[in-house]
Amino acid sequence: MAYAIIKTGGRQFRVAEGDTIDVDLLDIDAGKTATFGDVLMFADGENVTHGNPLISGAKVTAEVVEQRKDKKVIAFKFKRRKGYHRTVGHRRKLTRVKIKTITVGAKKAAAKKSDE
Repeated sequence: MAYAIIKTGGRQFRVAEGDTIDVDLLDIDAGKTATFGDVLMFADGENVTHGNPLISGAKVTAEVVEQRKDKKVIAFKFKRRKGYHRTVGHRRKLTRVKIKTITVGAKKAAAKKSDE
């Protein structure tokens, strides 16, 4: 089973075709296609291709399923005997994407050379 490691929003994700993941908010409407060009590694079975730091020509295309918010996170600050307490909460904005294809440009070129 082929998978890739992509970088988006300051985080890295391990994705395979058909996976659904939540990434930081992307400015793309639901139903549209998102393309991730920052591919750090690609593996299919026994072959592993890694970049330095990125694989040139590799990209992952995904369909935007929905824009959503994460669960509420509450940060409570408290100092004993001082009468100090603060409650701060937030909800992270996320984009849910479904991975469609993973393409590696260098891999296709290597396959052509081996055929000749």
